[in-house]
Amino acid sequence: MVVNKKIHFEISERKILLRIFDVMTVLVSLYFVGIIFKFNYFNISATNYYWTIVLGIYLNIIGTVFEMYNLQVASNQYQVIKSIILTASTTVLIYLLTPIYTPFLPANRIQILFFYVAILLSLFLWRLLYVKFLASSRFEKIVILICDKDQAKELVLGLENVDPHYKVMGYVNSDSNQVGKSKKEEDFVKNIDIDKLEDFVVKHSVSEVVIASQKTDGITVNLYNQLIHLLENGYVIREYTQVYETITNRIPVQYVARDFYRYFPFSRSNQNQLYLMIVRILEIVISIIGLAIGIALFPMIFIGNLIGNRGTFFYTQERIGKNGIPFRILKLRTMVKNAESNGAVFTTSNDSRITTFGKFLRKTRIDEIPQFFNILNGEMGVIGPRPERPVFVREIAEVMPFYETRHVIKPGLTGWAQVNYSYGETIDDSLIKLQYDLYYIKHRSIFLDINIVLKTFSTVLFYRGQ
Repeated sequence: MVVNKKIHFEISERKILLRIFDVMTVLVSLYFVGIIFKFNYFNISATNYYWTIVLGIYLNIIGTVFEMYNLQVASNQYQVIKSIILTASTTVLIYLLTPIYTPFLPANRIQILFFYVAILLSLFLWRLLYVKFLASSRFEKIVILICDKDQAKELVLGLENVDPHYKVMGYVNSDSNQVGKSKKEEDFVKNIDIDKLEDFVVKHSVSEVVIASQKTDGITVNLYNQLIHLLENGYVIREYTQVYETITNRIPVQYVARDFYRYFPFSRSNQNQLYLMIVRILEIVISIIGLAIGIALFPMIFIGNLIGNRGTFFYTQERIGKNGIPFRILKLRTMVKNAESNGAVFTTSNDSRITTFGKFLRKTRIDEIPQFFNILNGEMGVIGPRPERPVFVREIAEVMPFYETRHVIKPGLTGWAQVNYSYGETIDDSLIKLQYDLYYIKHRSIFLDINIVLKTFSTVLFYRGQ
């Protein structure tokens, strides 16, 4: 068999590619600007190499905040332009204001303009090339699924909606009760005959085969032998839950059995005392800073509350914490009086109970500043699953496996679910947020924590709070 796989980039490879070429194009641009326009503010040499390192670090961190490495944004030429302008402007501003690690401000201010334009244009041109060529269909990852017919649509959408470069070409029906039966309705994607699997893979330059079937009797001897033959010839065969987790950064709890420990062994960081001690110290420091910011904003919040809320300033509510132990969470009030006179309900995106000033507090996350008291008391962490109310915990746990697993760590002020998914208006939304929470518990680390902090800045800056 001739292996004829189409060239493609994995998600991690595309993100690394974007980060490396962002820095390289900026440095090359600054080098040529220096030659052509006698630009001497930023000289690349062995004696001031740290200027280059600092600029690269600033670009990557600030670019992360402004979603330069979000593949959905990076593949959209209109969205990425906004990110480029914000990233270039903020990077230049911070670089100029940190002369300890960067060059001193030039006497000739036109040098600053050269510096800014060189960074802006280099990022702009490189990212347009990326959208035009590397983000095009030429580098799509072609995949086929092995699954039951009634699962196909849900599985395909679950993968393609997250990764714009992931293309499911077709599926092999593994439901033994339907194999060979006449087709009564149109398939969402092409149904591939089991006997023609190998030919289809070669003809369409398939990159990998993903097995999503949970029924072993659907993997017939014929299908099994073809999969082995494909594997021997260099084709990648992966299990769906692994693929889903890699692409979506979520745990697909709806496709795994109740023996969860087989599918998402918890991160060792959850028992690493050094990690936990460092996290606790940082939580205390961050809480003190957060409360100081809250005190500085107090006059504005107080006046806004008098005009826009016309009621009590704070409110407390019972939430479920680590190990299922309830505690009282402290927040700024954002809803009208007696908002739940008819019983507890989920907050929606356009909830009529939220006041005008309350919407501002929620969007900017200012309403959550009092929770730094909960963090100081050890009831919450800075990062973790958002604490839920007991009534909703009981309701969701009855219909959703693994839900109470999220209580193995302290709830957080922000978390992986909060920075990746907006609202939890329904049980289905809660399932998606649970998938993110379990992903964090499984992969918890200092690097993931930093990623969440940076994404939280993006949430606040782009006014996406709940």
